Amino acid sequence: MSGLKRSKTNKMIAGVCGGLAKRFEVDPSLMRIIYLVASVLTATVGFWLYLVLWLVIPED
Repeated sequence: MSGLKRSKTNKMIAGVCGGLAKRFEVDPSLMRIIYLVASVLTATVGFWLYLVLWLVIPED
């Protein structure tokens, strides 16, 4: 497995979910669904986590 990087090719907003999907070898659509469900269940924590990951994870 490679290191965690944001995806340039498979991104909707910033490539965070695409990069996580590549890192954990799952389908990017599945990762986006998991993120969406987790965000809804935790109120706004998912939103803030996404912003932090966007800033911290380097681009591929």
